[in-house]
Amino acid sequence: MDERRIRRVSEAVREELIELIGFEMADPRLLPVEVNHVHVSPDGRHAHVVVGIRGDEKVQAEALAGLEHGKHYLRHELARRLSLRRVPELHFEADAGGELENRIERLLHRARKTRGQDENRRPNETDVW
Repeated sequence: MDERRIRRVSEAVREELIELIGFEMADPRLLPVEVNHVHVSPDGRHAHVVVGIRGDEKVQAEALAGLEHGKHYLRHELARRLSLRRVPELHFEADAGGELENRIERLLHRARKTRGQDENRRPNETDVW
């Protein structure tokens, strides 16, 4: 496949997976999952799906297990909805950027909490501003 077709197929698969995972699957493990990026291989046989999962490591592991459990259903639905010669085999991986966002949120929360304690403290003569 040429580069434009790969991008179009990747985007179509991404949109359908967002719809399927977000609105049509009843598995509660998939509630914190959002599809961030899909890359279909040049031969169209494989699709690497990068998902963002909100929550701690346990929630992320359960969500990935839920995706692995439902990937045959997802592939079947993709075949039904998209007119592709080959429906790609789905490979799910967690987005590493989500961990970074969680760490940033924790640091901001800690900074806000520390800042609130500093504002409640009365300045004395030894404090230098």
